[in-house]
Amino acid sequence: MTPPAPRDETAYDILLVEDDEGDAVLVEELLHDTDLRHSLVRGRTMAEARRELAGRRFDCVLLDLHLPDISGLESVEAIRREDPQAAVIVLTGLAESGAGVDALAAGAQDYLVKGKVDHELLQRAVRYAVQRKQSERASAALQVGRLRAQENARLERGLLPEPILASPSVTATSRYFPGREQALLGGDFLDVVQTEDGQVHAVVGDVSGHGPDAAALGVCLRIAWRALTLGGHRGAQLLDLLERMHIAERTGSDLFTTCTLITLDPARGLLTLHLVGHHEPLIVTSRGPEVLQSKHGIALGIIPGLGEWPATTVPLPPDGSLIVYTDGLIEGYAGGDDSRLGVEGVLAILGETRSYGTGEQLDHLIAEARARNADRHTDDLAVLRIDWCDMRGPEPGARVPDQNRDPRDDARRQPTDR
Repeated sequence: MTPPAPRDETAYDILLVEDDEGDAVLVEELLHDTDLRHSLVRGRTMAEARRELAGRRFDCVLLDLHLPDISGLESVEAIRREDPQAAVIVLTGLAESGAGVDALAAGAQDYLVKGKVDHELLQRAVRYAVQRKQSERASAALQVGRLRAQENARLERGLLPEPILASPSVTATSRYFPGREQALLGGDFLDVVQTEDGQVHAVVGDVSGHGPDAAALGVCLRIAWRALTLGGHRGAQLLDLLERMHIAERTGSDLFTTCTLITLDPARGLLTLHLVGHHEPLIVTSRGPEVLQSKHGIALGIIPGLGEWPATTVPLPPDGSLIVYTDGLIEGYAGGDDSRLGVEGVLAILGETRSYGTGEQLDHLIAEARARNADRHTDDLAVLRIDWCDMRGPEPGARVPDQNRDPRDDARRQPTDR
């Protein structure tokens, strides 16, 4: 023998919106005869229904289409506006079954014809209407998730583009992780380009805040940096233009951006840095990883127009790498206590993985940092590593170039043919 179906132990909160006393009593009696665990609240007008919906959550609304203050499909739309989560079952008269079909098209989950309803039909209608509404919400949430994933992919392409590198002696490797699983990207961004003079330029930036506004501003600044760099802008002049772009595009005056500008000159073996409210990068040589001491400037948007972004220019060894990161890497927790990983923790991990390949080392670094943090600190994390080999050093007595100078000034000072 087929075993009996398990009893439905779900408790249903039901709102009956019906102005006719006889019809209301009939519905109450039918619900009493069902096996549904339920609570029933009655409203006689749409105004009363709105007050009830504003004060509590209902699983199902049994709705008469003809009320003193509203009638027809407008009543269905009114209920859905007040509580989009509640399932709606329309109660129609014997002569207007077509109105029930129209109500389904307007968003109701089911309809019942008065005078043709018994307790079993009402029980099934309530249960299935609630299940349909739950399925609709799940489907809508799934669609939102798909759209969010697509938007994240578009934003990620804007924040983390493919490098433009022509020299085989210089390579760039990057990694990014959002602060929370399935979260929108934050404002961390990075980019690498090589200009016609052979110099390699890079940027790693972090817009304060999280979500689409920070990500959109990060994309805007990253694209602006690439265009301005390829157009010949350098140093403090480039940062001044980026700050003007930041101020024009940000959604709130409290948003600011930290970044590191990098210019690597393979021909001269020189590295020039501009730290804009950002952490000092790490340099990895045959001696191991260490902090590259650099001058600091103020973040973009903190004091607009101040424009103090000093340059640090240092000679480079023939072979090595530079690691630039956003603060999500070092501000996470270091383990079970409240201490932070910090720069020293990052240096220790890098020192333990000197034999790893470039991508493998970055993957291990981020995995270890996230494992120790255990989701307690939820900032985004971006890392850029630039490797070089066979680098020529600067000639003895060579003058270190001023990277705050606009290189186009040289062309302006050249005499012109008359």
